[in-house]
Amino acid sequence: MIRNGDAKELNMPPQDFNKRHGNVSVHWFRHGLRLHDNPSLLEALKNCTEFYPIFIFDGEVAGTKHVAFNRMRFLIESLEDLDRNLRKFGGRLYVFHGKPVDILTNLFKEWGVTKLTFEQDPEAVWKQRDDAVKELCDKKEIECVERVSHTLYEPMKIIEKNDGMPPLTYSLFNLVASTLGAPPRPVSYPVFHNIDLPVFPDHEKKFGIPKPQTVGVFPDCKEQNNRINEWKGGETKALDLLEKRLAIEKKAYEDGYVLPNQYSPDLLGEPMSMSAHLRFGCLSVRRFHWTIHDLFEKVKPKESKPDALTCQLIWREYFYVMSANNINYDKMEGNPICLNIPWYRNDEILKKWEMGQTGYPWIDAIMNQLRHEGWIHHVGRHAVACFLTRGDLWISWVDGLKIFLKYLIDADWSVSAGNWMWVSSSAFEKVLQCPKCFCPVGYGRRMDRTGEYIRRYLPVLKDMPLRYLFEPWKAPLAVQQKAHCIVGKDYPHPIVNHKEASNECASAMNKVIESFKGKEVPHCAPSDDLEVRRFVCLPDFVSTGGKCTANQLCPGIENL
Repeated sequence: MIRNGDAKELNMPPQDFNKRHGNVSVHWFRHGLRLHDNPSLLEALKNCTEFYPIFIFDGEVAGTKHVAFNRMRFLIESLEDLDRNLRKFGGRLYVFHGKPVDILTNLFKEWGVTKLTFEQDPEAVWKQRDDAVKELCDKKEIECVERVSHTLYEPMKIIEKNDGMPPLTYSLFNLVASTLGAPPRPVSYPVFHNIDLPVFPDHEKKFGIPKPQTVGVFPDCKEQNNRINEWKGGETKALDLLEKRLAIEKKAYEDGYVLPNQYSPDLLGEPMSMSAHLRFGCLSVRRFHWTIHDLFEKVKPKESKPDALTCQLIWREYFYVMSANNINYDKMEGNPICLNIPWYRNDEILKKWEMGQTGYPWIDAIMNQLRHEGWIHHVGRHAVACFLTRGDLWISWVDGLKIFLKYLIDADWSVSAGNWMWVSSSAFEKVLQCPKCFCPVGYGRRMDRTGEYIRRYLPVLKDMPLRYLFEPWKAPLAVQQKAHCIVGKDYPHPIVNHKEASNECASAMNKVIESFKGKEVPHCAPSDDLEVRRFVCLPDFVSTGGKCTANQLCPGIENL
């Protein structure tokens, strides 16, 4: 870790910085790992004669405090792509390791910095870090510029418009946001003309991008180096994927519906979700939002835009606003918008859930894909979250959240915690009772009709007949022997009896409901039952074949 400001400690060649003339800007990348639509980057280039782009590994940046291999690999790939794009203009990305205030203190002195810019990280967990850096800039008389582009709106402005309180329902959020007008359009691409982007001869050695193993993150299992679906990080990949996604969206609009990625769940296809690229800022949320809106207008010029068109992005905004001034947003205790539910604590059962050893093939296949590839479709997320919490195991959503934050490449603090609070009924709504929604057998059969998903991610059952694939414990011994999978030996028995467990959980939830009757408890909640059903992809829209049409509200925001 850098502790003082001399050139030797910075691993930099001695230079007479006092001879420099003009303005020296540093742009600090954290999220927002892109060049397009980056207003804070443009601020850095204004009246700039010398420019340095930096990234600092501080043990927490971009959600790396608790991180598994796939998640770190995606971040590293994104940094490598950013570096390649900067090379096109003669520059390089400077990577440092240590505390931001320590690093920046030295850089301000050694590089003669006059301006520091960065994209706003709106979540409460980053406030202490950024306040310390702003205080440093003020002390050193360095111009500090922060701009909003990780979200469509500035979360604190939504809260201010709602009398200083976060709007507790999605409908109220939309009402408040409407008073701010449409989100800003993307800004122009940066121009580096007549700006010096210094690169030292030994840059790769001293300021190069590390490998995951270099920062202490290693594969958990062999499948992580042999993924069936490979999610690649970086702005270049994000923009290529966006073009593919737009072709799918265009076809859906022509056929009369929207959100094809959500309402025609493809559990086996190539990666098409934009969520990880939005999470790390490889793709601008404003570009995604306006590209979708402009495309619909082009395809359907005479039709009004349905509310559902970009509602996934609006749900993302909603959860960011809910977390903006709530440092305990990822916890139950001390979290003013979350109900305090007396969950069980069972680390052994929690570990079996994490490792895909529950004895329910649909649940285990999902958890295996999570660990192996770092991503699962939102219908899978809902299924395993329900199973862990109010559906079968009655284990706290906080424990599940920690595991998602570790493995999911697109998991962020706000969106993930918001989803877990919702699906666990910590949002306090009765519709999501597990017996009505998420049977780990029946829901799996509906989502994986051919059983191919289970066979891919749970190969021990690849030869099990479809009739018994979702309930292998019911297969006669002769069938198990023929399938080379003996339940209790090659694959575990179910850790709970779903019917009994779900009834117990329903009773426990009813007790919670009774305990809060007559009490005024502020909490994040859905606007109505229909909103909940669309959130979990329940068939209340049969007439459209499960496709989302005009004015249907559709969260599932982890599957953008």
